[in-house]
Amino acid sequence: MTGGETIPIRESSDVIRVRAEVRRLAIGLGLGVVDQTKIVTAASELARNTLVYGGGGHAVLEVVEGKGRRGLRLSFEDHGPGILDIGQAMIDGYSSGRGLGLGLSGAKRLSSEFEITSVVGEGTRVVITRWN
Repeated sequence: MTGGETIPIRESSDVIRVRAEVRRLAIGLGLGVVDQTKIVTAASELARNTLVYGGGGHAVLEVVEGKGRRGLRLSFEDHGPGILDIGQAMIDGYSSGRGLGLGLSGAKRLSSEFEITSVVGEGTRVVITRWN
């Protein structure tokens, strides 16, 4: 793993910053346009969720290496209300707000690896990786 960058997510302009930094790192890794679009879209959804549902938090962007390959690992963490039922939250169309309910499930489909942990009353952490 090479150095990571932490980006606070406190307002909508921070979501835009996350998108831009993820795109910059994806290009630097040599990801193709389709893979760049996938990881940027997933990052945008997760950063937005961190802001809207988690009340803000941060993202950590890291270039990682493993098994002879390089990738981009993104961690999104908040200290918001948490997710009561992760299984339900992962179903397409489920939303605890007014969204389309595609953020978490969509981010999972757009990633090579996806993990989520959440504790009600403590917050949520989502980690995705896109391998080159």
